[in-house]
Amino acid sequence: MKNVTLLNGRSVPCMGQGTWYLGDNPSTREEEIKALRTGIESGMTLIDTAEMYGNGRSECLVGEAITSYNREDIFLVSKVLPQNAGKQRMRIACENSLKRLGVDTLDLYLYHWRGSIPLRETVEELEKLKELGMIRDWGVSNLDIDDMEELSKYDKKNHCQVNQVLYHMASRGIEYSLLPWMRKQKIALMSYCPLAQAGSLKRGLFTNKTLNEIAKGHDATVAQILLAWNIRGEGTIAIPRTGKMEHTLENAKATTINLSKEELELIDSIYPAPNHKVWLDMQ
Repeated sequence: MKNVTLLNGRSVPCMGQGTWYLGDNPSTREEEIKALRTGIESGMTLIDTAEMYGNGRSECLVGEAITSYNREDIFLVSKVLPQNAGKQRMRIACENSLKRLGVDTLDLYLYHWRGSIPLRETVEELEKLKELGMIRDWGVSNLDIDDMEELSKYDKKNHCQVNQVLYHMASRGIEYSLLPWMRKQKIALMSYCPLAQAGSLKRGLFTNKTLNEIAKGHDATVAQILLAWNIRGEGTIAIPRTGKMEHTLENAKATTINLSKEELELIDSIYPAPNHKVWLDMQ
């Protein structure tokens, strides 16, 4: 599987596993744990979660799923809510996440989205957690270019590793200004909802005739084409979410698909990148 090298020099897989909504239903818990473990066995060792997901239930699920693996073989990402992203509260929030996950440190801790706490204060608190060894590094989520430019004023040591934002074939707004800026700063893109939540965020993706023809040519599914497209560039980590083992395997196989120049041009013609500033899409 292709890897992405972060600013800190760590190498992570270009395809990880999202966990939004996982852990909410006790009746599907075992199936979801099997799906996560199947992903790990398939090379998707980066797992993304958050204290917000199910009020911590997702973190508990992930903690159970990784118990049989060497901690150093798993790259754990979690997120802090905006109201917890300031003095004193962030440390408590991080401690609670670590307890639910059953680990001593996070590989990456993300500021989930921007709230009322000053960005400078949030960066300072993230740096304190890093100094304490509670997190190895930090990043952000759902920050647009203005936010990222402001962040860079406070991130004097260039410790921000990723910006996790919504990105899929039918939502390409970040390509106008945010993504080029991130590429220049060598901040990785972590894309959530790369499958547009199985098409619910943008109707027509899975029934599009051109995408189905491209998929047929690769003996693949449209979902796999969407993922292959998502990670086509350098510095992108996709984190599709599924609680089903068969879909996990399908996601992993998408990393072997290489779309041709002609296929990418066809996709651009039906789902073009914007030629003007578009506000950051979050749902």
